[in-house]
Amino acid sequence: MNGFLLWVCAIGPALLAEALLARYEVLAYGAGWRAPTTALPEGVPYARGAAPDRPPGAYLVYLDGIGKRRFRDSRDGGLLVKALIAGAPELRVLGQVLPYSPLADPLAERPVWAWLRRRIGLLLFLHNVMQTFVAADHRYRPLYNRAVGSQIATQLRLAGYQPDSGIPVVLLSYSGGAQVAGGAVDELHTQLRSPLLLITLGGFHNGANDLSRAEQLHQLTSASDRIERVGTWIFPQRWRLFRGSAWNRAIRAGKITVHRLDPATHVGPRSYISPTARLPDGRSHLDRTADTVIALIRAHHNATVPTDDLLP
Repeated sequence: MNGFLLWVCAIGPALLAEALLARYEVLAYGAGWRAPTTALPEGVPYARGAAPDRPPGAYLVYLDGIGKRRFRDSRDGGLLVKALIAGAPELRVLGQVLPYSPLADPLAERPVWAWLRRRIGLLLFLHNVMQTFVAADHRYRPLYNRAVGSQIATQLRLAGYQPDSGIPVVLLSYSGGAQVAGGAVDELHTQLRSPLLLITLGGFHNGANDLSRAEQLHQLTSASDRIERVGTWIFPQRWRLFRGSAWNRAIRAGKITVHRLDPATHVGPRSYISPTARLPDGRSHLDRTADTVIALIRAHHNATVPTDDLLP
Protein backbone atom coordinates (compact mmCIF):
# COMPACT_ATOMS: atom_id res chain seq x y z
CA MET A 1 0.00 0.00 0.00
CA ASN A 2 2.80 2.40 0.89
CA GLY A 3 4.46 1.70 -2.45
CA PHE A 4 1.19 2.44 -4.25
CA LEU A 5 0.77 5.73 -2.39
CA LEU A 6 4.30 6.74 -3.25
CA TRP A 7 3.63 5.92 -6.91
CA VAL A 8 0.45 8.01 -6.90
CA CYS A 9 2.24 10.92 -5.22
CA ALA A 10 5.03 10.71 -7.76
CA ILE A 11 2.89 10.80 -10.90
CA GLY A 12 -0.10 12.70 -9.50
CA PRO A 13 1.28 16.18 -10.27
CA ALA A 14 2.33 15.06 -13.74
CA LEU A 15 -1.14 13.66 -14.43
CA LEU A 16 -2.78 16.88 -13.27
CA ALA A 17 -0.46 18.93 -15.47
CA GLU A 18 -1.22 16.67 -18.44
CA ALA A 19 -4.97 16.99 -17.88
CA LEU A 20 -4.63 20.77 -17.95
CA LEU A 21 -2.28 20.88 -20.94
CA ALA A 22 -3.97 18.23 -23.10
CA ARG A 23 -5.92 20.96 -24.90
CA TYR A 24 -2.85 23.10 -25.61
CA GLU A 25 -2.04 21.69 -29.04
CA VAL A 26 -5.50 22.08 -30.50
CA LEU A 27 -5.82 25.60 -29.07
CA ALA A 28 -2.37 26.54 -30.41
CA TYR A 29 -3.47 25.26 -33.82
CA GLY A 30 -6.72 27.22 -33.71
CA ALA A 31 -5.00 30.42 -32.62
CA GLY A 32 -2.31 30.10 -35.28
CA TRP A 33 0.50 30.16 -32.70
CA ARG A 34 2.20 27.16 -34.25
CA ALA A 35 2.08 25.57 -37.69
CA PRO A 36 1.77 21.80 -38.00
CA THR A 37 4.89 19.88 -38.99
CA THR A 38 4.90 18.63 -42.59
CA ALA A 39 8.45 17.38 -43.16
CA LEU A 40 9.35 13.84 -42.17
CA PRO A 41 12.64 12.68 -40.65
CA GLU A 42 15.37 11.59 -43.02
CA GLY A 43 14.74 8.07 -44.25
CA VAL A 44 10.99 8.11 -43.60
CA PRO A 45 9.08 7.97 -46.94
CA TYR A 46 5.77 9.75 -47.45
CA ALA A 47 4.29 6.44 -48.59
CA ARG A 48 5.27 2.84 -49.17
CA GLY A 49 3.89 0.17 -51.43
CA ALA A 50 2.79 0.88 -55.00
CA ALA A 51 5.29 2.81 -57.10
CA PRO A 52 4.59 6.55 -57.39
CA ASP A 53 4.94 6.57 -61.19
CA ARG A 54 1.47 5.11 -61.73
CA PRO A 55 -1.90 5.53 -59.97
CA PRO A 56 -2.34 3.05 -57.10
CA GLY A 57 -5.50 1.11 -56.44
CA ALA A 58 -6.01 3.17 -53.29
CA TYR A 59 -4.17 5.22 -50.71
CA LEU A 60 -4.36 3.72 -47.23
CA VAL A 61 -3.69 5.87 -44.16
CA TYR A 62 -3.04 3.91 -40.98
CA LEU A 63 -4.09 5.72 -37.78
CA ASP A 64 -2.58 3.73 -34.95
CA GLY A 65 -3.77 3.40 -31.35
CA ILE A 66 -2.54 5.28 -28.30
CA GLY A 67 0.92 3.73 -28.49
CA LYS A 68 1.78 6.00 -31.44
CA ARG A 69 4.54 8.36 -30.28
CA ARG A 70 6.66 9.15 -33.34
CA PHE A 71 6.46 9.09 -37.14
CA ARG A 72 8.08 5.67 -37.39
CA ASP A 73 6.65 3.51 -34.65
CA SER A 74 3.41 1.65 -34.14
CA ARG A 75 2.30 -0.70 -31.40
CA ASP A 76 3.27 -3.78 -33.41
CA GLY A 77 6.56 -2.51 -34.80
CA GLY A 78 4.99 -1.95 -38.21
CA LEU A 79 3.96 -5.56 -38.78
CA LEU A 80 0.40 -4.74 -39.87
CA VAL A 81 1.55 -2.14 -42.39
CA LYS A 82 4.16 -4.57 -43.76
CA ALA A 83 1.53 -7.30 -44.10
CA LEU A 84 -0.82 -4.97 -45.96
CA ILE A 85 1.90 -3.91 -48.39
CA ALA A 86 2.96 -7.51 -48.98
CA GLY A 87 -0.60 -8.69 -49.52
CA ALA A 88 -1.82 -5.75 -51.62
CA PRO A 89 1.00 -4.30 -53.73
CA GLU A 90 -1.51 -2.04 -55.45
CA LEU A 91 -1.88 0.09 -52.30
CA ARG A 92 0.14 3.16 -51.33
CA VAL A 93 0.32 3.06 -47.53
CA LEU A 94 0.96 5.98 -45.17
CA GLY A 95 1.81 5.08 -41.59
CA GLN A 96 3.38 8.32 -40.37
CA VAL A 97 0.29 10.35 -39.43
CA LEU A 98 0.17 11.31 -35.73
CA PRO A 99 -3.49 10.97 -34.66
CA TYR A 100 -2.88 12.38 -31.17
CA SER A 101 -1.02 15.53 -32.18
CA PRO A 102 -2.94 18.27 -34.01
CA LEU A 103 0.45 19.93 -34.66
CA ALA A 104 2.01 16.70 -35.99
CA ASP A 105 4.64 16.96 -33.28
CA PRO A 106 6.06 13.54 -32.30
CA LEU A 107 5.56 13.02 -28.58
CA ALA A 108 8.66 10.90 -28.02
CA GLU A 109 10.92 13.60 -29.49
CA ARG A 110 9.87 16.36 -27.10
CA PRO A 111 12.62 16.84 -24.47
CA VAL A 112 10.35 16.76 -21.42
CA TRP A 113 8.61 13.60 -22.64
CA ALA A 114 11.91 11.93 -23.44
CA TRP A 115 12.90 12.54 -19.82
CA LEU A 116 9.56 11.24 -18.53
CA ARG A 117 9.70 8.18 -20.75
CA ARG A 118 12.88 7.03 -19.02
CA ARG A 119 11.21 7.41 -15.64
CA ILE A 120 7.42 7.12 -15.99
CA GLY A 121 6.75 5.51 -19.37
CA LEU A 122 3.05 5.10 -18.62
CA LEU A 123 2.54 8.84 -19.01
CA LEU A 124 3.26 8.61 -22.73
CA PHE A 125 0.18 6.43 -23.13
CA LEU A 126 -1.93 8.56 -20.79
CA HIS A 127 -1.08 11.63 -22.88
CA ASN A 128 -2.54 10.00 -25.99
CA VAL A 129 -5.55 8.71 -24.04
CA MET A 130 -6.30 12.27 -22.94
CA GLN A 131 -5.87 13.53 -26.50
CA THR A 132 -8.50 11.00 -27.59
CA PHE A 133 -10.95 12.52 -25.12
CA VAL A 134 -10.03 16.04 -26.25
CA ALA A 135 -10.84 14.93 -29.81
CA ALA A 136 -14.21 13.63 -28.55
CA ASP A 137 -15.03 16.75 -26.51
CA HIS A 138 -17.72 18.83 -28.27
CA ARG A 139 -15.90 22.05 -27.35
CA TYR A 140 -12.68 21.09 -29.14
CA ARG A 141 -13.82 18.45 -31.62
CA PRO A 142 -14.33 20.76 -34.66
CA LEU A 143 -10.84 22.25 -34.28
CA TYR A 144 -9.24 18.86 -33.63
CA ASN A 145 -10.99 17.33 -36.63
CA ARG A 146 -9.84 20.13 -38.90
CA ALA A 147 -6.26 19.97 -37.60
CA VAL A 148 -5.75 16.24 -38.03
CA GLY A 149 -7.84 16.13 -41.21
CA SER A 150 -5.51 18.76 -42.67
CA GLN A 151 -2.48 16.79 -41.48
CA ILE A 152 -3.76 13.69 -43.31
CA ALA A 153 -4.59 15.68 -46.47
CA THR A 154 -1.11 17.24 -46.49
CA GLN A 155 0.62 13.90 -46.08
CA LEU A 156 -1.50 12.42 -48.87
CA ARG A 157 -0.55 15.24 -51.23
CA LEU A 158 3.13 14.80 -50.36
CA ALA A 159 2.70 11.08 -51.10
CA GLY A 160 1.42 11.93 -54.57
CA TYR A 161 -2.35 12.14 -54.14
CA GLN A 162 -4.08 14.43 -56.62
CA PRO A 163 -7.37 16.05 -55.51
CA ASP A 164 -10.36 15.13 -57.69
CA SER A 165 -8.45 12.11 -59.05
CA GLY A 166 -11.15 9.73 -57.89
CA ILE A 167 -8.58 7.41 -56.33
CA PRO A 168 -10.02 6.00 -53.09
CA VAL A 169 -8.59 6.95 -49.70
CA VAL A 170 -8.89 4.32 -46.96
CA LEU A 171 -8.61 5.33 -43.32
CA LEU A 172 -7.63 2.24 -41.34
CA SER A 173 -7.75 3.03 -37.63
CA TYR A 174 -6.88 1.08 -34.51
CA SER A 175 -8.52 1.79 -31.13
CA GLY A 176 -8.57 5.57 -30.44
CA GLY A 177 -7.50 6.22 -34.01
CA ALA A 178 -11.16 5.62 -34.92
CA GLN A 179 -12.12 8.87 -33.18
CA VAL A 180 -9.66 10.74 -35.38
CA ALA A 181 -10.61 8.89 -38.57
CA GLY A 182 -14.29 9.77 -38.23
CA GLY A 183 -13.41 13.36 -37.47
CA ALA A 184 -11.17 13.69 -40.53
CA VAL A 185 -13.89 12.78 -43.03
CA ASP A 186 -15.28 16.26 -43.68
CA GLU A 187 -11.87 17.94 -43.99
CA LEU A 188 -10.59 15.28 -46.38
CA HIS A 189 -13.70 15.59 -48.49
CA THR A 190 -13.31 19.38 -48.58
CA GLN A 191 -9.62 19.35 -49.46
CA LEU A 192 -9.30 16.28 -51.68
CA ARG A 193 -12.85 15.38 -52.72
CA SER A 194 -11.80 11.74 -52.61
CA PRO A 195 -13.91 8.61 -52.17
CA LEU A 196 -13.48 7.69 -48.49
CA LEU A 197 -13.64 4.22 -46.97
CA LEU A 198 -13.23 3.79 -43.19
CA ILE A 199 -12.12 0.57 -41.49
CA THR A 200 -11.95 0.52 -37.70
CA LEU A 201 -10.08 -2.14 -35.77
CA GLY A 202 -11.25 -2.31 -32.16
CA GLY A 203 -12.46 1.26 -32.68
CA PHE A 204 -12.79 3.45 -29.58
CA HIS A 205 -14.83 6.55 -30.46
CA ASN A 206 -17.78 8.60 -29.28
CA GLY A 207 -19.98 8.26 -32.36
CA ALA A 208 -20.47 12.02 -32.71
CA ASN A 209 -18.63 12.62 -35.99
CA ASP A 210 -20.69 12.98 -39.15
CA LEU A 211 -19.98 10.07 -41.51
CA SER A 212 -22.32 11.12 -44.32
CA ARG A 213 -19.40 11.89 -46.66
CA ALA A 214 -17.81 8.48 -46.12
CA GLU A 215 -18.88 5.76 -48.51
CA GLN A 216 -18.79 3.00 -45.91
CA LEU A 217 -17.40 2.13 -42.48
CA HIS A 218 -16.36 -1.44 -41.79
CA GLN A 219 -16.21 -2.19 -38.07
CA LEU A 220 -13.76 -5.00 -37.25
CA THR A 221 -14.48 -6.17 -33.74
CA SER A 222 -14.45 -9.13 -31.38
CA ALA A 223 -16.54 -10.33 -28.46
CA SER A 224 -13.30 -10.49 -26.45
CA ASP A 225 -12.43 -6.82 -27.08
CA ARG A 226 -13.34 -5.22 -23.76
CA ILE A 227 -11.81 -1.83 -24.53
CA GLU A 228 -13.93 -1.29 -27.62
CA ARG A 229 -17.00 -2.35 -25.65
CA VAL A 230 -16.24 0.31 -23.02
CA GLY A 231 -16.57 2.93 -25.76
CA THR A 232 -20.07 1.74 -26.57
CA TRP A 233 -21.01 2.13 -22.89
CA ILE A 234 -19.49 5.48 -21.93
CA PHE A 235 -20.47 7.55 -24.97
CA PRO A 236 -24.24 8.19 -25.18
CA GLN A 237 -24.02 8.85 -28.94
CA ARG A 238 -23.28 5.14 -29.36
CA TRP A 239 -26.46 4.12 -27.51
CA ARG A 240 -29.43 3.04 -29.61
CA LEU A 241 -31.59 5.33 -27.50
CA PHE A 242 -30.02 8.41 -29.16
CA ARG A 243 -31.38 7.81 -32.63
CA GLY A 244 -30.37 11.25 -33.85
CA SER A 245 -26.65 10.79 -33.17
CA ALA A 246 -24.27 10.70 -36.12
CA TRP A 247 -23.42 7.06 -35.42
CA ASN A 248 -27.02 5.90 -35.34
CA ARG A 249 -27.86 7.90 -38.47
CA ALA A 250 -24.99 6.13 -40.24
CA ILE A 251 -26.32 2.76 -39.08
CA ARG A 252 -29.79 3.54 -40.44
CA ALA A 253 -28.24 4.72 -43.72
CA GLY A 254 -26.56 1.32 -44.12
CA LYS A 255 -23.05 2.77 -43.85
CA ILE A 256 -21.87 0.55 -40.98
CA THR A 257 -20.94 -3.09 -41.57
CA VAL A 258 -19.74 -5.24 -38.66
CA HIS A 259 -17.16 -8.01 -39.12
CA ARG A 260 -16.31 -10.40 -36.28
CA LEU A 261 -12.68 -11.28 -35.60
CA ASP A 262 -13.31 -13.51 -32.58
CA PRO A 263 -11.55 -14.48 -30.37
CA ALA A 264 -9.07 -11.60 -30.77
CA THR A 265 -8.50 -9.19 -27.89
CA HIS A 266 -7.77 -5.47 -28.04
CA VAL A 267 -4.17 -5.79 -26.86
CA GLY A 268 -1.88 -8.52 -25.63
CA PRO A 269 -0.71 -11.88 -27.00
CA ARG A 270 -4.13 -12.62 -28.55
CA SER A 271 -4.73 -9.18 -30.06
CA TYR A 272 -5.98 -8.46 -33.57
CA ILE A 273 -2.39 -7.95 -34.72
CA SER A 274 -0.68 -10.78 -32.86
CA PRO A 275 1.76 -12.65 -35.11
CA THR A 276 1.81 -15.63 -32.73
CA ALA A 277 -1.84 -16.30 -31.80
CA ARG A 278 -3.20 -18.92 -34.19
CA LEU A 279 -6.61 -19.62 -35.68
CA PRO A 280 -7.94 -23.10 -36.48
CA ASP A 281 -6.99 -22.59 -40.15
CA GLY A 282 -3.36 -22.01 -39.16
CA ARG A 283 -3.24 -18.28 -39.83
CA SER A 284 -2.09 -15.83 -37.18
CA HIS A 285 -4.40 -13.10 -35.93
CA LEU A 286 -2.19 -10.63 -37.81
CA ASP A 287 -2.60 -12.58 -41.06
CA ARG A 288 -6.39 -12.69 -40.70
CA THR A 289 -6.63 -8.97 -39.94
CA ALA A 290 -4.48 -8.05 -42.94
CA ASP A 291 -6.41 -10.46 -45.19
CA THR A 292 -9.73 -9.00 -44.05
CA VAL A 293 -8.65 -5.37 -44.59
CA ILE A 294 -7.32 -6.13 -48.08
CA ALA A 295 -10.44 -8.08 -49.00
CA LEU A 296 -12.73 -5.26 -47.88
CA ILE A 297 -10.79 -2.65 -49.85
CA ARG A 298 -10.76 -4.73 -53.03
CA ALA A 299 -14.41 -5.73 -52.72
CA HIS A 300 -15.57 -2.19 -52.00
CA HIS A 301 -13.77 -0.77 -54.98
CA ASN A 302 -15.00 -3.30 -57.51
CA ALA A 303 -12.10 -5.71 -57.57
CA THR A 304 -12.30 -8.37 -60.26
CA VAL A 305 -12.12 -11.16 -57.69
CA PRO A 306 -15.57 -12.02 -56.25
CA THR A 307 -16.21 -10.79 -52.69
CA ASP A 308 -16.94 -14.28 -51.39
CA ASP A 309 -13.53 -15.44 -52.55
CA LEU A 310 -11.78 -12.47 -51.00
CA LEU A 311 -13.25 -12.42 -47.51
CA PRO A 312 -11.47 -14.79 -45.13
